Amino acid sequence: MTDPSSPAPESWRDWLLTAEPRSRHQARLGRAYVTWRRFSENRLAVTGLLIIVALVLVALFADLLAPHSATVGNLAGARLLPPGSPGFLLGTDDQGRDILSRLIVGSRITLAVVALVAVIAAPVGLLIGTVSGFAGGYVDAVLMRITDIFLAFPKLILALAFVAALGPGIENAVIAIALTSWPPYARLARAETLGVRNSDYIAAVRLMGASPARIVVRHIMPMCLSSLIVRVTLDMAGIILTAAGLGFLGLGAQPPLPEWGTMIASGRRFILDQWWVATMPGIAILVVSLGFNLLGDGLRDALDPREAGR
Repeated sequence: MTDPSSPAPESWRDWLLTAEPRSRHQARLGRAYVTWRRFSENRLAVTGLLIIVALVLVALFADLLAPHSATVGNLAGARLLPPGSPGFLLGTDDQGRDILSRLIVGSRITLAVVALVAVIAAPVGLLIGTVSGFAGGYVDAVLMRITDIFLAFPKLILALAFVAALGPGIENAVIAIALTSWPPYARLARAETLGVRNSDYIAAVRLMGASPARIVVRHIMPMCLSSLIVRVTLDMAGIILTAAGLGFLGLGAQPPLPEWGTMIASGRRFILDQWWVATMPGIAILVVSLGFNLLGDGLRDALDPREAGR
């Protein structure tokens, strides 16, 4: 039997879109439904979402999907085979390794780099930006000048400097990219904080005796999350390109790890005759970067408060 207190199946849409929600949970579900509906109307954004979902699924089931070993090759009988060769859909590299298998397993490295950089850089930028915007004065001046120093250098050049100091390797590459990625998030969070710092509800929270730390964490940071999520999503393509650039220069993932930038670096010697060795990982980087950009554009449009009234 159906619970009489729950809405009928045909009224779920009306229940979510009601102007007078009965609970906080219902209000949140309604906002999420409206956001998803705006997002799903953007076909390019849905395409980007499908690309990213496919990347995640490929990374999760890489061991099952890869037809060959990603690190062990066959120099005797499978070196530099062209795409379409029997058993090697995308061909092989100079070590006789299947390029398709290396791309599939390499998706794990790409996804791990993106996730780790986002997890490290976004909270750091959010914390610095909100504290700077809320505190003001000397705290704001010092934190923003530090941010300006990081922003004064090109991201790839600064990442190269950090990796050169820390040493080559995928772990150090993640740390270097994260150290160069937080300043834009701090600037964004500061701008959002300055917009709400003197609002009435913040003044009411102050009158209730809330500490500055509680105001920042419980009331200001949540207001910055939507803009931060959009910015992080848009920056993921740049993170992938930076990681690929470090791998191409030999400062990121080290052989025999199948990182896409490293694969391009190893294939540049054969770019004229065996073009597929460097082209296939380049196409993978292009598709994934495009997916993140399309997803970020869709999230920006869906989460933009100005779109709510349209």
